[in-house]
Order: sequence, then C-alpha cells, then structure tokens
Amino acid sequence: MGEEITFRRLGPPDANVLEAVAEGTFDGPVRADSTAAFLASPDHEMVVALDGVLVVGMISGVVYWHPDKLPELWVAELGVAGPWHRRGIGAELVAAMVGIGRLRGCRGVWVLTDDDNAPALATYRKAGGRVSSGHVMFDWDGE
Repeated sequence: MGEEITFRRLGPPDANVLEAVAEGTFDGPVRADSTAAFLASPDHEMVVALDGVLVVGMISGVVYWHPDKLPELWVAELGVAGPWHRRGIGAELVAAMVGIGRLRGCRGVWVLTDDDNAPALATYRKAGGRVSSGHVMFDWDGE
C-alpha cells in the first residue's frame, strides 16, 4: 500500500491482471473461466485500480442495447478493498466507466444501489451522479 494507484481498462488479453486481487475487491474469489468469458464479451467493460500489480478496486459494466434507441451502460458492480477505502478510488473508477460509456456512444450510464448504502451513495455523488426518482426494482433472484 505504498505505490501510486493506477487505473486500467481490461480487455480479452488481460485476464492475468486479475490473478493478484486484494481481498474484498470482489464478492468472492475470481474465477478464471468467468473472467475469460467476461473479458471476451464486446459488451462487457471492466476497469481496475492497481496498487503496483495488486488489484485493489474494480468496476464492471454492461452495454445494454435497445432496438429503438441508443445503448446505455449499466454499472453492474463496484468494489474497493477495505484498506484502500476513502481515497477516492471508487469515484475514479465510476468516472472511468462513465467515460467509457461516452466513448461507446451510450445515451446514459446508470447504477442501482440500496438506499441505505451510505458509502455507495457518497461515491456515486462524488463521481457526479444524481439520484433518479420514481424507480422501483423487482428481482426474481431470491437472494
């Protein structure tokens, strides 16, 4: 935890970058098969924060296509390992993903989070996001 944090957009040849990940960056261990499939998809995006070669933060997104309008970029997940919290890494990752959405011609970028998740709310606000109203989330996951 002493080097400058750098940010890197990952693509298909970068699976090896996810071999050194700080605990807490992802919800669980990184799977090689899932990583390869994710990075191979042209509609999936990932940016990581690196402390040297150690991944200490990540954001993933999916370009969501519509038949009748420009695509949107959905931020699927954001994670920063505990020892690197409160250093602006999450907001930098969000800004990077918003930039990717713009580069890809997306009409907007969006994310859902729980209304009681204070760290996430602060991060998204710091990155320039605004709270949308009138949305209700349904799920069929059971979790």
